[in-house]
Amino acid sequence: MARVAGTARGLDIDRVGSGSGDGEPTLPVASVARRLGVAPSTLRTWDRRYGLGPSRHTDGRHRRYGSSDIGRLELMQRALLRGASTAEAAQYALEQMPRADFVPAPAEPAEATKTKAAADDVEVPSRLARRLSTAALAMDVGAVQRMLVDAIRELGVLQAWSGVIDPVLTALGARWRGVHAGAEVEYLLAECVYAALIRATPVLDEPRNQRPVLLACVPDERDNMPVYALAAALAGRRIGAQLFGIALPQEVLAVAVRRSAPAAVVLWANRADADPRLFARVSRGRQRTRLFACGPGWDPALLPPKVELLGDLSAAADRVEHVLVGAPR
Repeated sequence: MARVAGTARGLDIDRVGSGSGDGEPTLPVASVARRLGVAPSTLRTWDRRYGLGPSRHTDGRHRRYGSSDIGRLELMQRALLRGASTAEAAQYALEQMPRADFVPAPAEPAEATKTKAAADDVEVPSRLARRLSTAALAMDVGAVQRMLVDAIRELGVLQAWSGVIDPVLTALGARWRGVHAGAEVEYLLAECVYAALIRATPVLDEPRNQRPVLLACVPDERDNMPVYALAAALAGRRIGAQLFGIALPQEVLAVAVRRSAPAAVVLWANRADADPRLFARVSRGRQRTRLFACGPGWDPALLPPKVELLGDLSAAADRVEHVLVGAPR
């Protein structure tokens, strides 16, 4: 190992020859601690608990940090400063800059393949949810956007919503309820989710349904994101929809229904006090329209007989598709 002549910013820098001969400069624990403004014991703890340690040693087995090791620690510090917990910040740093020296687990026996595949059905959404949460807590907009694209591409809109997006939004909302500090994380994630769902909604040149399905929230509803997910899922099945994401007053909603002449109307309600009389208001006229209630805010016992209560978003998409165009393609 050759000592570099002089030092940079007073740091003890060595160049350790790697297998590729690149001679990457490295730093000892004390120098990295000074650079980051933390105690050397903190670095050792992060290495032991989270795997954020040096990927190289000198010939004497002294611990030395390369540029990628330091980059991960800087990402972790950035996430910590933005409110993430230590574990969340460490996970975020490792996801953004995976370690090249990671050794994968041995291949599993063939008889375990089916069991593992079944476990993946649960593990994949959980893994994506953890990655989305850590990126949001770090307020890394680019990472959040990438996580959302990955989740929708890997799972589809509805499973990404139910298994990844909605649980993370719910958890963050509960975490910051009643306080102002940290609520910006929830707002940032919500803006990214809206954009991701809109991008996942294709524009249909030739929808399978001749008349659209109108999707809207009940007046004063604040939880309008599920209707964006439902619209994206229906568009993916080539079902054309007219979406009103902003909760409209009763009078405006009634006019919108009359002018759109939809084949079906789906009203979303998350609040527990949704007024079922709204269906009578929006269904006036000669046009034959199927009426659906969707969301936990509806009391099934109070809905008019001609209104059908839908289940979760996946069941809602299936039922609307069946009513409008028949069996799914």
